[in-house]
Amino acid sequence: MNTLSEPIFDVAQLAHVELLTPDLDGTLRFFMDLMGMQETERRGKSVYLRGYEEQYHHSLKVTEAQHAGLGHVAWRTRSPQALERRVAAVEAIGLGRGWIDGDAGHGRAFRFATPEGHPMELLWDVDYVSIPPGQATKLLNRPQRRPLNGIPVRRIDHLNLMAANTGACRDFMVDVLGFRERERVVGDNGSAIASWLSVTNLSHDIAIVPEPTEMRGRFHHVCFHYISVQHLFDLAELAREAGISIEHGPGRHGIGGATFLYMLEPGGNRIEVMGDPGYMIFDPAWKTVVWEASKIADAVVWSGSPVPDSFWVYGTPVPRPVEGTTIAAVA
Repeated sequence: MNTLSEPIFDVAQLAHVELLTPDLDGTLRFFMDLMGMQETERRGKSVYLRGYEEQYHHSLKVTEAQHAGLGHVAWRTRSPQALERRVAAVEAIGLGRGWIDGDAGHGRAFRFATPEGHPMELLWDVDYVSIPPGQATKLLNRPQRRPLNGIPVRRIDHLNLMAANTGACRDFMVDVLGFRERERVVGDNGSAIASWLSVTNLSHDIAIVPEPTEMRGRFHHVCFHYISVQHLFDLAELAREAGISIEHGPGRHGIGGATFLYMLEPGGNRIEVMGDPGYMIFDPAWKTVVWEASKIADAVVWSGSPVPDSFWVYGTPVPRPVEGTTIAAVA
């Protein structure tokens, strides 16, 4: 990882995440009825959703598919020029997959992959949300009224991906895209086991955690933001009543410092909601906080019950045995 070069500030934020689900209706009920997300458009097998404080057309794209998992991650750059610079950097190391004309809610985008195959895209042109009649609010800095259904989520916060070579993915995010590593867990030899990185003041916009199988490019979770810990308990109660699987929480992380609740939506993807953002970073010379693997219990959970074993091994797509191999990706 190059720590001496001039910092790169071309990537501005996490724009949206696409989730794949084999149960489109169940996944939509989870996000819309429980989490109060708003539908902005439908195209083919995809539905576009957003939190009520989000200005863009969508932050979540849900697409019907044979198996759960990650469709793609989209990052918005700070300018059209920044987009071209990052595209050139990605193409220079051979991870580019080419341009698309656009999708609902945004213009042309450049597709690429992490060193382990997680699909991503960079974009600049976005559509801002058009609020339906009757949903306007007197709050001029908010696009719409607070929804009356479920426990309405405010915005997307971050995502978490699984990787066998955490260090390679971390270096790609830092050296090619310009992320800053905020915290890291290391093994006895000092190699990265897990990494938390951001381009904003958040403690992380993306995290990379170990992949325990032979699969590559798997998805761990996407997180959405509330403002109060009470929202987590309220949502947990609704989830229990609706038969939604609660994996862990509410509790508080050591890394990042945020309160959390983890659930599995009906399609099988892990979803986190946080009740506060944890700490914010304003120091431009922030030094990466390094945790030894022996301290992982405090790093992951500072208050609350220990994480279940599923947290370390479950991701989507779910692996299946194939004759002659130990683990194989689902088709």
